[in-house]
Amino acid sequence: MKGQQAESTSPTPRKPRRRGRSKPIVVAIDGTSASGKSTNAKRVAKALNFRYVDTGAMYRTLAWYCLKRGVDIHAPKAVAAVCRKWKTRLVDADGQIRLLVDGYYPEREIRTAETSAAVPHVAAVPQVRQWMKRLQRRCAQFGNLVMEGRDIGTNVFPETEFKFYLDASLAERAKRREADGIREDLAQRDRRDSQRAAAPLMVPLGAVVIDTSGRTPEETSREILDRVRSKLETRRSDGTG
Repeated sequence: MKGQQAESTSPTPRKPRRRGRSKPIVVAIDGTSASGKSTNAKRVAKALNFRYVDTGAMYRTLAWYCLKRGVDIHAPKAVAAVCRKWKTRLVDADGQIRLLVDGYYPEREIRTAETSAAVPHVAAVPQVRQWMKRLQRRCAQFGNLVMEGRDIGTNVFPETEFKFYLDASLAERAKRREADGIREDLAQRDRRDSQRAAAPLMVPLGAVVIDTSGRTPEETSREILDRVRSKLETRRSDGTG
């Protein structure tokens, strides 16, 4: 695997940062399914030369691993136990932070229909989300991040000042899914994500809400970049960035 690697992702205390070292910048992009999070997060990360983090892929990796090991995804305790036992590692693979399991990244396996169907069940387990939060915060060791998901600005990095929430009409999102060859009950997914007990999907406090309906990725990513760069320029002018 190319790129920088991190040690085991078991939740051990991190060493404090040296004084005077600026904290990594985190651009949090949350939103509903098929709202354009992944496409725009990748574009923004590339334009800013930040690392890109797809937190959904991390939950998919866990779901895939549970299926592979024959773990009952409908048994929260069994799923939570996996997080305490599996051997994982974070790596920087050409600017994208990935979660390896036993040194392997299941890039294709996590995109199958079977894995997709299992993800909501494992992602709803509170202990899983706690473990993932610790893991995702560790991604900052690689530097500045553009992190996309459903609870980044509310739960993983609530302290960041760069928060965005993407959404689009249900019809528009369904059309995008179908174009990708995927049929999904997005209304049901929205209810499940927003009503779960652990870190539900919601608009983060202070987030810029962007409706991507009828907009191109270029238009959406340009707005995000303009806002991020403007804020960074203000921080530099104030001597705080």
